[in-house]
Amino acid sequence: MNLSIKKIMALSVSAVMLGTAVMIPDISADTTNAVPDEFHDDWLHVNENAEIVDMNGNPVWLTGCNWFGYNVGSQVFDGVWSQNMHKMLNEIADHGFNLLRVPMSTEILLQWKNNEPDTMIKINEYENPELTIEGIQGGTPMYSFDIWNKAVEWCRENGIKIMIDIHSASTASSGHQVPLWYDSKFSTEDWIEALSWFADYYKDDDTIIAIDLKNEPHGKNDGQGMAIWDDSTKENNWKYAAETCASAVLEKNPYLLIMVEGIEVYPKFEIGSTWDSPAVDYAHYGDESKQPFYGAWWGGNFRGARDYPMDFGEHQSQLVYSPHDYGPLVYAQTWFDKDFTRQTLLEDYWYDTWAYLVEENISPLLMGEWGGFIDEEHDSTGDNKKWMEILRDYMIEKRIHHTFWCFNENSGDTGGLVYDNFGKWDEEKYAFVEPSLWQDENGKFISLDHKIKLGQSGNGISLSDYYSGTSQPSESTTTGTSADSSGKYLAGDANVDGIVSVADSTLILQSLGNSDKYKLTEQGKINSDVDGEAGISAVDALRIQEYDAKQIPLLPAVN
Repeated sequence: MNLSIKKIMALSVSAVMLGTAVMIPDISADTTNAVPDEFHDDWLHVNENAEIVDMNGNPVWLTGCNWFGYNVGSQVFDGVWSQNMHKMLNEIADHGFNLLRVPMSTEILLQWKNNEPDTMIKINEYENPELTIEGIQGGTPMYSFDIWNKAVEWCRENGIKIMIDIHSASTASSGHQVPLWYDSKFSTEDWIEALSWFADYYKDDDTIIAIDLKNEPHGKNDGQGMAIWDDSTKENNWKYAAETCASAVLEKNPYLLIMVEGIEVYPKFEIGSTWDSPAVDYAHYGDESKQPFYGAWWGGNFRGARDYPMDFGEHQSQLVYSPHDYGPLVYAQTWFDKDFTRQTLLEDYWYDTWAYLVEENISPLLMGEWGGFIDEEHDSTGDNKKWMEILRDYMIEKRIHHTFWCFNENSGDTGGLVYDNFGKWDEEKYAFVEPSLWQDENGKFISLDHKIKLGQSGNGISLSDYYSGTSQPSESTTTGTSADSSGKYLAGDANVDGIVSVADSTLILQSLGNSDKYKLTEQGKINSDVDGEAGISAVDALRIQEYDAKQIPLLPAVN
């Protein structure tokens, strides 16, 4: 059931007037009744200072996470086979992630474009009745594109923005290992067609705020395919392909941010190497200094961007470079051989590979993937945690945008933010990541949406809240009372979070329907009684909703 707040309150008020009982549906995850705003005011761009800013020129910080599944054959996010998708999206928002990076494939986008049937779909129909055609437990799963659009809707109501990336051409769990944006089934033209269609389909919905053109272009000159970066028009030239695809996408929606990742290797021209030099593993055979290429993580090498910067023409303001970086548990790179520090990482790898772009104020960066194990069972030396802490603090200091890898628990070499079949949060790992999420001075998580607060917990604010200075301290940073700046209790603040919003009216309605499950604190009960009549009723909820919509100027004072 997906009733709007206004409809629910109208039903509730009618029932009160008639003196009849009313069953209040569980709408704890549907408090904003959000729809795409008519002005499309959440698009972002890059300014002359290499900052990502909103329509008013205010800097923003994209701090999100990855959730895969659409790229591997599940036809939906992984974990929906056991947990409720709506609930998991709520939890991601409540934990402060304002951007969701979603790996996709060219294949699934073209399937949706052409309305081709699902090959399979992995959802738990009993946990996800909202994702069934009948809307009942155990019903028939919706078409995967319809499920995707439910995810877009639920991200929108949570103030989460979405960035998809083409993780692979063909849908496959190992598809990301194919080095290029095309394979034997899907061409460069197919890739461009898929992303152009996607950009056009969502051009009127700024929930979809960015596209990462291709995950981790890579390869060495070893006969397996190789992404290069120069000024040629070769099919495997990543610069040429990315510029061509970006042009087609931005023709459909010129307001999207376009993330461009790096490649894997770049020739050491100073010693005579070229793209045609054979790849030799000097780490195991001879002097590594004579290796023909500068190596990097897949998608992490931006040496080519210094010599041959991406050119988006009139849409240059939509370009963001997006490296990936990992620690020693993913692969024991040479820069981890010593007792590494931030300085040694910058000198041995980061600076010339990608960090120069932000250090020299050339471009904003979005670290599309970073993460890993930090527990003693996996990280017995502590080196992986050490690397993660160094990178995390560097990104905070340099205001590098990022999407943590990953929400999924089933990422074999990194683990995820959840465990127990996607049912529980890894609180130790989350506590480690949390300082790198965008928050105000009161500890409120900041949405990238100008109107919709981030999450349902009351610990999120909208972009307009942040820049207008209307945020209030979180409950955890106060003495437990709901107080405004003058020290008085807040009329209407039913959930005692320091903010009066539609979430308070929702809690009142839920409490009226099931007071055992949805409890009002004693202070919450005092704050809730705002209609001038003794006792709490659906009319109080209606008054709060009217106040939130600015239909009435104030609520009665609470003594």
